[in-house]
Amino acid sequence: PMAAANKLASIVAKINQLPEFARPKALSLFFGKAVPFTGTTGIRIEALDQERCVISLKNKRRVQNHIKGVHAVASLLLAESATGFLVGLNVPDDKVPVIKTAHAEYTRRAKGDMKVEAYLTAEQRERMLTEEKGETSVPVTIHDSAGQQPIEIEMIWAWTPKRR
Repeated sequence: PMAAANKLASIVAKINQLPEFARPKALSLFFGKAVPFTGTTGIRIEALDQERCVISLKNKRRVQNHIKGVHAVASLLLAESATGFLVGLNVPDDKVPVIKTAHAEYTRRAKGDMKVEAYLTAEQRERMLTEEKGETSVPVTIHDSAGQQPIEIEMIWAWTPKRR
């Protein structure tokens, strides 16, 4: 594994040393505190390291739409969170990640619980470390409990120097 890029990555690395069963709860609690809005929906961070993030969301009443499915915006939050956590783990502490573009095509009705998976290539991670500012499209897929991909999502993240 690569050395931690920043403070966030070193905290996550410590959490990832916990027994596997304890990690999702610890990761979810930590990010619920760090990014308060994510804590309101009940998302569960199943796995997270500098290369990959998997987040799930149960189809519970508080995240439903009018037809008892996971609300479109809740699904988008999953994708935004997974890609954002990943970028956040890879930009050095003197840079800040910002979402530039969130594009979603809703192609079919979602059934049941949702799961997203986002990942970064070695090249993308290298750019975040070495380029003062830039942007990249972070690959992300979303599946429902029927194994279908109800939404096609593109998330473009940028990083810029922190304002002093």
